[in-house]
Amino acid sequence: MRSTDGAAELDRTVSAPSGAALIPRGRRAWSDGGKRTMDLLLAAALMAPLIPLLGAIALLLRLTSGPGVLVRHSRIGRDGAVFPCLKFRTMVLDGDRILAAHLERNEAAQREWQQYRKLADDPRVTPVGRLLRRSSLDELPQILNVLRGEMSLVGPRPVVQAELDEHYRGEAARLYCSVRPGVTGLWQVSGRSGMAYHERVCLDVEYVRAASLALDLQILCRTPLAVLRARGAC
Repeated sequence: MRSTDGAAELDRTVSAPSGAALIPRGRRAWSDGGKRTMDLLLAAALMAPLIPLLGAIALLLRLTSGPGVLVRHSRIGRDGAVFPCLKFRTMVLDGDRILAAHLERNEAAQREWQQYRKLADDPRVTPVGRLLRRSSLDELPQILNVLRGEMSLVGPRPVVQAELDEHYRGEAARLYCSVRPGVTGLWQVSGRSGMAYHERVCLDVEYVRAASLALDLQILCRTPLAVLRARGAC
């Protein structure tokens, strides 16, 4: 249900000040053109040294989990467009059935899923997948999403339609859909899965409102340390 204390806090947090309006795309301090140029240059520079690592991870997954090393999750992008968000497969093939059965018999897991949309002890995740998730290596294929223009290196985390409908509302939804989702962002460097979902939405709103070259560079510089610490990862 939406009428929770967290949702009420979110409503207060994302309410626009009196007389405030969304910033037109062409008038943002951090323009689409400049941000897209940085994305292309950095993503292209990262691809060459990462190819051996991507190949090694794909081979390891093929040997331990069988075919289908990449998954394509439908996510909501800029202007509400649906795109296939790429990740290395970290779960068993019948994960939806396993999750439903686990939540049905475990009330604590139900509450955790409702609050975070993640589980610290997810029965769907394979042993290799758990290592990839803790190190965020499962998200490396999203660099291809950046090169294709579906994502940015920095931005709100990509969400499914159900999450957008349930957790983002009003201005929060408009702000989310006004930018490309990111491979990393304020949420990833501020606690990740250890944060309640409404706090994650507040960080997405804060990022879009304050988006700038300096903020993007700050988040990019903080991301490696956040990954090494594996804080809140699951």
